[in-house]
Amino acid sequence: MPKIVSVGICKPPYSMTQEAVVAFAKEMFSGAFSDIQRLLQVFQNGQIETRNFAKDLSWFQREHTWKEKNHAYIECATLFGVKAIQTCLQNDAFLQRRVEENEVDAFFFISSTGLSTPTIDVKIMNRLSFSPHTKRIPIWGLGCAGGASGLARALEYCKAFPRAKVIVLAVELCSLTFQRHDVSKSNLIGTSLFADGAACILVAGEEADICSLSLLPALPAYLDAQSTLLKDSEDVMGWDVKNEGLYVVFSKHIPTLIKTWLRPNIEPFVRKHGLTLSDITHFIAHPGGKKVLEAYQEALDMPSQKTETSLNVLKENGNMSSVTVFYVLERYMRRVRQTGEIGMIAALGPGFSSELVLVRWEDI
Repeated sequence: MPKIVSVGICKPPYSMTQEAVVAFAKEMFSGAFSDIQRLLQVFQNGQIETRNFAKDLSWFQREHTWKEKNHAYIECATLFGVKAIQTCLQNDAFLQRRVEENEVDAFFFISSTGLSTPTIDVKIMNRLSFSPHTKRIPIWGLGCAGGASGLARALEYCKAFPRAKVIVLAVELCSLTFQRHDVSKSNLIGTSLFADGAACILVAGEEADICSLSLLPALPAYLDAQSTLLKDSEDVMGWDVKNEGLYVVFSKHIPTLIKTWLRPNIEPFVRKHGLTLSDITHFIAHPGGKKVLEAYQEALDMPSQKTETSLNVLKENGNMSSVTVFYVLERYMRRVRQTGEIGMIAALGPGFSSELVLVRWEDI
């Protein structure tokens, strides 16, 4: 079966404490909310400590047109994407040798926070030494579920083409969608939660030269993937597109939906493979927020230890939309060595939808 071979991350240059963002939010929103001090508690309740942004806070204090924001998205997404790919393809924590860009058969690009045609993958390929025949598969609009979905599609590609090496690059610059004059509570919550990041994953088919590539004794191998759409749930999360750009839609009912919908979604999926929820050793979950992680625990009757890695990624980086689950996966890649252990890569996104990838650590 195809295997996940390497992960590379790129943290944007401006690291900010949650306290600094609270002070910024108080200045921005105090005129709009009479109870601003109470509402700002959402910043502390989420347990996020630091986040990384493509621009410093002074940039967000000024007015920017959608054109300016999107130009910044294109420029920064290209720069951060290049760095994430280079880190992934020469990561000496995972690889014996550098993988050259021209060895990559297909390039999946995942994003939902800006627009570009040609897509960002083209701009990156023009900077690095990719083959002009590399297949390009840009995927837009899956939000937080995009990373897990893109990884699933890449693993399926490598199952169909077992000699292939494939990269999945996710870049999200959530901060660049910030709307200074949006006084909705969704925008306030988004300001408390979302951040920027980039990450790349290398996947290889079972007939690729994995033994000559990998430093690790065992790698997560693809077992199955499942996409699920909750009917008539388009208003749960996403973007509201207006003249000024993208306005966040973020329903307060997301944790409740997870508690009632997720378990009936996951249990039949793992049962197909003769497994139960208790067989999942590693729950590699996209940390949509603290309440989302708590909803996972309640829905799946899962101890908090199984979401601890996801919570730590959230604390240190915030919610980077599709990118975040790759940061979580990178930590599991660094520490899991035991063959036979089962992992579930899980993320939720607009639709309302879930993306699940079932893996088992196997000898290379």
